[in-house]
Amino acid sequence: MTVFLGCGFAAKYREGGGNLSVPLQWMLGLRRLKLDAIWLEILPATKNSRDDQAKIDNFQRRLREHGMTGRYCLVYQKPASDAHDLDGMRCIGLSKRELLERLAGPNTLLNLSYSVHPPFLLQFEHRIFCDLDPGEIIYWMTKMEMGQSHHHEFWTIGLNVNANDCRLPKLSFKWKTFYPLVDTKLVRAKPCPRIPKFTTIGQWYWDGMVEVSGEFPDLSKKSAFERYIDLPQLVPDAHFELAMNINGDDPELARLRKLGWHIADPHRMARTPCAYRRYLASALGEFTAIKGVDVSWRTGWLSDRAAAFLAMGRPVITEDTGAAKYLPRDSGFLFVNGADEAAEATEKVMAEWSRMSKQARQCAVEVFDAAKNLRKVLDL
Repeated sequence: MTVFLGCGFAAKYREGGGNLSVPLQWMLGLRRLKLDAIWLEILPATKNSRDDQAKIDNFQRRLREHGMTGRYCLVYQKPASDAHDLDGMRCIGLSKRELLERLAGPNTLLNLSYSVHPPFLLQFEHRIFCDLDPGEIIYWMTKMEMGQSHHHEFWTIGLNVNANDCRLPKLSFKWKTFYPLVDTKLVRAKPCPRIPKFTTIGQWYWDGMVEVSGEFPDLSKKSAFERYIDLPQLVPDAHFELAMNINGDDPELARLRKLGWHIADPHRMARTPCAYRRYLASALGEFTAIKGVDVSWRTGWLSDRAAAFLAMGRPVITEDTGAAKYLPRDSGFLFVNGADEAAEATEKVMAEWSRMSKQARQCAVEVFDAAKNLRKVLDL
């Protein structure tokens, strides 16, 4: 059986090493399970053909670095469309003939965040929807067709979506749950860094829309961090850094620096998957706030970035989305609610790092390991 990993968000973001690292963990897990796995990347064309080619070249280069030559098919769609029709697409890596040969045999598609659409989607024998953002995706599933009519199974990293305290709207099918993936053979424990740095990576602004009680609240990291904006002043011995995508002329930079936050450029620090892993390893742990919908709706969401921090032996200080009850007692997570609790958690990590680092690594191996989770999803 061929297992296709359907993805539509890795190649188009050339500067996002953390972004590409998400499907990379899945492919490495599939390889450890000794499956015939193909990374199927959908890349819609833009008006800039030279930039499109640079994205294609970068994607191929990153996969070669991780030993995946011959294990991918980048499907270039020109012109771009929400409908995916293989007849009008160009295949790069695996040829179209080779792709069709695999499609003619037993196969399964792991469709990450509904990356592969009909009619192409319907050519796969067994189709598994894999949700990576329950707050947004499940909300929009109630408003429009997002693959719920075209898949055989539905899996989500929203660990709490079936619980009574989850406020997400219910759909006509029951979700199965899995943990964010990290390949614990690639991402290993690292020594304690010299600087007691706590960091995270992401987009400071977010233009997605989710309706909450008739309103469309600001669900950006900027909004989420306001409750913790004074944290550097509460723990002056720690180095708090944000690798956030903020323009150089944005007044937010001056405001954050004045409050004690150090700002790093994610496109420089985490441009490639290798650079992304080095940057995570440079920190003592992660501190991050969660966009409000996952916290208030109790989705049980956890990030793949947190899983990577744990695998390196880095504790994670964050807010509880309802996921805490699905983790071991000594998980490496410290769930907080407000700046005072975050300050206490930061001091605890600095004082007890060696012990908590071992707990974090053990949790990653036991709970978040890519091969273990994929064995569950694929029913192996």
